[in-house]
Amino acid sequence: MSHIVILGAGIGGMPMAYEMKPLLRSGDSITVVSNTDTFHFVPSNPWVAVNWRTRDAIEFKVAPYLERQGIAFDGAGAKRVHPEKNMVELGDGRMIDYDFLVIATGPKLAFDEIEGLGPNGYTQSVCHVDHATTAGQAWSKFIAAPGPVVVGAAQGASCFGPAYEFAFIMDTDLRKRKIRDRVPMTYVTPEPYIGHLGLAGVGDSKTMLESAMRERHIKWICNAKILKVEDGKMLVAEHDENGAVKKQHELPFAYSMVLPAFKGIDAVFGIEGLTNPRGFILIDEHQRNPKFKNVYALGVCVAIPPVEITPVPTGAPKTGYMIESMVTATAHNIQEELQGREPSAKATWNAICLADFGDSGIAFVALPQIPPRNVSWFAEGKWVHLAKIAFEKYFMRKMKKGTSEPIYERYVLKALGILKLKSK
Repeated sequence: MSHIVILGAGIGGMPMAYEMKPLLRSGDSITVVSNTDTFHFVPSNPWVAVNWRTRDAIEFKVAPYLERQGIAFDGAGAKRVHPEKNMVELGDGRMIDYDFLVIATGPKLAFDEIEGLGPNGYTQSVCHVDHATTAGQAWSKFIAAPGPVVVGAAQGASCFGPAYEFAFIMDTDLRKRKIRDRVPMTYVTPEPYIGHLGLAGVGDSKTMLESAMRERHIKWICNAKILKVEDGKMLVAEHDENGAVKKQHELPFAYSMVLPAFKGIDAVFGIEGLTNPRGFILIDEHQRNPKFKNVYALGVCVAIPPVEITPVPTGAPKTGYMIESMVTATAHNIQEELQGREPSAKATWNAICLADFGDSGIAFVALPQIPPRNVSWFAEGKWVHLAKIAFEKYFMRKMKKGTSEPIYERYVLKALGILKLKSK
């Protein structure tokens, strides 16, 4: 009988465990390994960072819900993967063996690549609920003594949606408090233009996002590389279309949130044949590592090349719908291997996103993610804000229930009303 180990208990790992469970043979087993004993709904972190949510509202202990489905949980975390031995070294020194390994850890946050960046430096983050909670505490202090805000993403970042979200959510919160006039805001991004999103734009994203930022008096600097962050000051180099520095900026701030670049976690970093130089897991069209064929990977930890080369490096995002598609493909491919067949399932790497602005929002659909596309659609409206609130509750409920159904497929596509578009 086979033992399947899943590294990670997040938006990729939890659905993977639930979707894999009913596909097992009698006697097969699953163990989820994570360095935290909780699941939290990452898309809600920007709300936590302005104290619109408490962490308790978006977080729960995973062990009881996994065990209810007959899935084992180990909270020691992974210290090192040993694929040549089919073993994972856990954080407490124990070794756990596997027949199939699914890496769904998410990334390591590369704050260390820029001096002064991150919660241990001078900027906030919404990448993890711990960071968002700290950011919320800093926000409470900030609104008592408001000043300039710098928000955005660092060079090499690949997840731009939360940076835009947080800029607009801060704007909404400040307007509600009637202190927006006391807060100059600057958006800093390595994107070559506003609305690029790491996707070479989606539909009319450039025009619509620029318009939204002008309407809210948010200035921006594109092709930006953050050189250094000091207490209350960010040093930024703005580049031209050829990648040459055209202007240096010294941006004062009383509050700053910057998304970092990502890289692979320490447990896999530098394993030849398993990862690329940044530590992301190499996979084939079936989510399987080409060298270690009983190792699969999904989510933000997988290696995906940029959609296009940009003057300042940007990465390609992995949205929730794309991750869900990877989960389904991985689960069915492992099932096929358990049955003695070669894997055949392939993920559909489509980008679908709901981004909240606090009182409205944007939704975009890129089918497929990499141009040219069959569908390229972008829209704005209050309905997106309401849809994301409802989706948060829906997703949390399904994670506790242990559903194996495709959540984004059932909810987001219906909410966007594009099921007919998808089939064309």
